[in-house]
Amino acid sequence: MARSRPTSFDVARLAGVSRTTVSFVLNGRDDMAISRATRDRVFEAARSLGYEPNAPAAQLARGSSLTIGLALGRDPAQVAADALLPQIVRGVGDAARGANYLVLVESLPPVPGGYRRLIGSRRIDGLIVSGPLAEDIELRRAQEDGFPIVLLGPLPTLGAPSVGVDNVAGAKAAVSHLIDRGHTTIALITNAPLTCTSASERLDGYRLALSEGGIEFDPQLVAEGAFVAQSGLEAMAALLGKRPFTAVFVASDVLALGAMAAIRAIGLRIPADISLVGFDDIPLAAHFDPPLTTVGVPAYELGRTAGNILLALIKGEPVSQRTLLDPELRIRESVGPGSGRRRPHS
Repeated sequence: MARSRPTSFDVARLAGVSRTTVSFVLNGRDDMAISRATRDRVFEAARSLGYEPNAPAAQLARGSSLTIGLALGRDPAQVAADALLPQIVRGVGDAARGANYLVLVESLPPVPGGYRRLIGSRRIDGLIVSGPLAEDIELRRAQEDGFPIVLLGPLPTLGAPSVGVDNVAGAKAAVSHLIDRGHTTIALITNAPLTCTSASERLDGYRLALSEGGIEFDPQLVAEGAFVAQSGLEAMAALLGKRPFTAVFVASDVLALGAMAAIRAIGLRIPADISLVGFDDIPLAAHFDPPLTTVGVPAYELGRTAGNILLALIKGEPVSQRTLLDPELRIRESVGPGSGRRRPHS
């Protein structure tokens, strides 16, 4: 007959104390007036019996869930199209496991108050937020009340610590590469609406590269995308009906896939007629036709760094207010020389 597992009652009987005392001692309740000698007896009894506290009960007693949240402020279709998300989740998960935490991932609608239920559920000890809204009053209140929150991407109106990639530097590198290859008419398709911080920062990098290259900014050459490949196709189709250009910076590899389809749909070639640079370096970017020159984002490090900062916040440790990771331009075959090239026409 199998030997039954020891219980807190067994520990209490061996140590000569109550089960409540056993619970307080083994769950680290230092706020209770229990003598050192009594604590030592409880620990010794638990060791001798091989007793391990029930994990959920221990978490409840400590007032901790040992779980952190990762909230994605996008609709399910946009989440499904995010090719970098698995690497970010893996990074957050590795950070959490290193501290014996779990990760709860939630796709939440990008509306004010969307985080209220998750924060108020007591299922998580802290929250990483991707795609927060500046006007989310509930999120701001939670942060001001001391609930640990870390943002993926900066949001100055919230004041929570943030982790992100240097979007301005990455976009500038992409457009500067096109200028170095001789391109002077360069279009832009944003990765998201310009109300999103990442999109506005990549626009800033685009404009900075043009300015440093002595090229005048033309708003006609800018089109907004919205997370998914179809929006890249539609944005590129709209640009092709405007003034001629020889190159385009698409601020998301997923949207670049749609942009490539729009270019080919009117019989133009990449890079012979239009050069193209993306942003993110998703796993498939090197296998596009042609392989995509793009700006690499350290997605795994973004997740792991955000997770570590959140865990430090939960422990009450000081953290940096803003952490920026460096992107890297990865040159492949989607960019050709800008001189003597055929121009697109409507």
